[in-house]
Amino acid sequence: MTTPNLDLDPLDGYQPLATHHCVTGSMRHIYLFHAHDISEDMLLGVGGGVGYIYWAQKGALPTMGGRRIDKVRGFEPVTAARTGVQVEAHRTTSAAKAERTLLEQLDAGQPVMLQVDMGFLPYFDFGGEEYHFGGHVVVAWGYDAANHTVLIADRDSELHPVPMAALAAARGSTHKPFPPKNCWWTWDFSQKRAPTGDEVRQAIHEQAHDMLHPPISNIGVAGIRKAAQMVLTWPRTMDPDRLRLALFNAYIFIDAVGGTGGGTFRYMFSRFLREGAAFTGGDRLLAVADDFQHIADQWQAVAAWFLNTSERSDAASVLPEVVRPLEDIADLEQAAWTRLEAITADAERVTQHS
Repeated sequence: MTTPNLDLDPLDGYQPLATHHCVTGSMRHIYLFHAHDISEDMLLGVGGGVGYIYWAQKGALPTMGGRRIDKVRGFEPVTAARTGVQVEAHRTTSAAKAERTLLEQLDAGQPVMLQVDMGFLPYFDFGGEEYHFGGHVVVAWGYDAANHTVLIADRDSELHPVPMAALAAARGSTHKPFPPKNCWWTWDFSQKRAPTGDEVRQAIHEQAHDMLHPPISNIGVAGIRKAAQMVLTWPRTMDPDRLRLALFNAYIFIDAVGGTGGGTFRYMFSRFLREGAAFTGGDRLLAVADDFQHIADQWQAVAAWFLNTSERSDAASVLPEVVRPLEDIADLEQAAWTRLEAITADAERVTQHS
């Protein structure tokens, strides 16, 4: 990330943070502004944010993602409810309304969490390649009306002045599969609290259940196994340049550079389990945390393979090399999630309103 030097100060209450994931990192910015100190790992885990999906949509590069999102409630509302917070997402087709509302909130002294397409943010360097991902999330911390500039916090600890026109393009992007739709969030921290042990157990159980019993074969451990086979089919529908871009994209979805915290979120999940053990009194979680640390290491090895292969002219011929490592990871995840499902089996009987 590169940033020009401009004299633009953030709102009072800003704290520089180096974060792992764009959503949880942005939420941590907002939480700390409201004096609610919940770790980024806890935000990810208690919101049920870890899973797996392989998804190939026409016109878009294949997705190999390590996130899970509650299809009914959504990640942010679940995380908020389990930490005593209320949150509401807002969307509009009007760029003018999106900008007006943003500036009004900043004028009121409130930082604003925004969904954007990172491909339009000038501080990212994609090596000359056109790259779009509309599921990126940042926080606006101030603006300069005279210079038409908004001050943006991303995953690094610096603040980035972004021209309002570029931010409007990022917020209004139509690139698939995650167009931002000018989304922003508002918050109520008046009832803030730490998550309960029952809520931590429930979150772990939900993630384990979806990994082991997915509704379709693209999701969960089955999705990892599917990815291992589908990678072999990429050359049938992609020319060499498109194939190399798909391989690089797979690397981005696994590695920390893509906002996963490394190991497709498994390092963050391992730390969440360690922290969660203190909430639940469940020392058995510590052993599974070690398992996920090891699993994350294996994912990182696969990420390195995808990156190296994306730079090869004969990429199509070596794709079979990644099948066994992905299948081995699937076996490791099957065992680890099965342990978590058993440890948290009583969570199925816990009545939750989160």
